[in-house]
Amino acid sequence: MKTIEIIMIPVSDQQKAKSFYLNLGFKIIMEAPAEHGQTWIQLGLPGQPTSIALSTFHGVICETEDLEKEIKEVKAKGMELGKVDETPWGKFCWLKDLDGNGISLHQK
Repeated sequence: MKTIEIIMIPVSDQQKAKSFYLNLGFKIIMEAPAEHGQTWIQLGLPGQPTSIALSTFHGVICETEDLEKEIKEVKAKGMELGKVDETPWGKFCWLKDLDGNGISLHQK
């Protein structure tokens, strides 16, 4: 894994949470329709590579240059991963830590 790309923060009201983070100095990176009628809201601090996404669940998205290689390495360590999702924003593959927190490997 190359870097932590996005930290997903669970919120009950995306628009109120967006206003809160904008008031803190975050800027909108992307706001677009997502699956199941939801909205993808991604915010970041100027000049910083890691951003946040306001979501319904917690997760960490880690960027990788070679998703298939990462999957093989994680499986070799005895960990289970979900299926690879191919989206317009790249390929994603999720796994969970021992407490059920989501971690996604992402290749652009």
